[in-house]
Amino acid sequence: MPTPNFSRNSSRQWLFGSLALVILLLLLWWFWPSKPEAPQGGMHRGPFGDAGPIPVRLAPVTQGNFSVELKALGTVTAYNTVNVRPRVDGELVKLLFKDGQQVKAGDLLAVIDQRPYAIALQQAKGALQEMQAQLRNAEVDLIRYRDLFAQDSIAKQTLDTQEALVNQRRGSIQSLQANVANAQLNLDFTQVRAPISGRLGIRQADVGNLVSSGDTNPLVVITQTQPISILFTLPETELPAVAEQVNAGQTLVVEAWDRSELNKLAEGALESLDNLIDTATGTIKLKARFENSQQSLFPNQFVNVRLRVKTLDNAILMPAAALQFGGTGTFAYVVDSEDKVQLSPVKVGPGNGQTQVVVDGLKAGDRVVLEGTDRLRSGDKVEVVEDGVVKSEASPAADAGQPDSPREPRP
Repeated sequence: MPTPNFSRNSSRQWLFGSLALVILLLLLWWFWPSKPEAPQGGMHRGPFGDAGPIPVRLAPVTQGNFSVELKALGTVTAYNTVNVRPRVDGELVKLLFKDGQQVKAGDLLAVIDQRPYAIALQQAKGALQEMQAQLRNAEVDLIRYRDLFAQDSIAKQTLDTQEALVNQRRGSIQSLQANVANAQLNLDFTQVRAPISGRLGIRQADVGNLVSSGDTNPLVVITQTQPISILFTLPETELPAVAEQVNAGQTLVVEAWDRSELNKLAEGALESLDNLIDTATGTIKLKARFENSQQSLFPNQFVNVRLRVKTLDNAILMPAAALQFGGTGTFAYVVDSEDKVQLSPVKVGPGNGQTQVVVDGLKAGDRVVLEGTDRLRSGDKVEVVEDGVVKSEASPAADAGQPDSPREPRP
């Protein structure tokens, strides 16, 4: 049988445990947050009750002109690229350009040792002069032979032989004249001139080196940068809209932007379309022309291309960030004059990532929710926030997002 001391200790432990539980329940009741008042229409609820109107950022729906643009990646391509090589062999004695210099067609770039070619020209001229003297002598003899033949003093064969000699001398003169022209051409080729206008690259030969037309590396490379072109591709599904404008004789504006699409580099015009679609990729090549007066485009540069197909006049425009997507389609949250939000189905047209054309569902002047849409329901009361500051002076949502304070002790 249990001893009296054991029974007395068990009763005492049970009493202390019950008392501690009662004290804990009283403390929880005492500090439990006050029960919120019944929410009025549109108040969003926090974990312990109503937290007031939902703070949102709004943007207006506007009306204006909108440019329908197609975006693509493009490569800047020079209209002409020339590897400047010498056309005669010899020692490079002068370089008359700087790396990266702008040159015009015909500008002197380099000079090759001219002495061997000047001597060759003199030799060709001397041989020509010698043959011209022989021709004059043969022509004089021919005149004499004709007179003697008329007097029946020489045979016909002698006259024919002299006539053949004169023609031979004349043919030799033509050949020697060609030799003189060739020698003069080689001498001219010792002056290396720019074949086109453009920008020079980095020189690849130094003064004193022996150069020839068969060298692997050119003296320098010239690329035509004014004007310049950009090659880009578009999906075949976008071709009809472009082809329609091109066939109508419209000049389509093409803009070149940097990789971040923050800075516009240049503006040009669509020049041509390829005559076939690449079956492997389902795309078509297009070529745009840029005057490049600011030298902002460089050959082989990768750019973002925006092809302006057409402009929609007086279109209804909304921020793309305000467009929401759901199971029933696209919609937007519209805030009325009482700062209550309503879900409005929206039919949209083309957009550019920042602005969206509205075909149906909104009108100019409507206010749509730009930020804070994750907790919105139709009929919710909202609090308009601008640049992090609540628009109204007093608002139940001023402390929204802050934990509820403990309940005041009951009197």
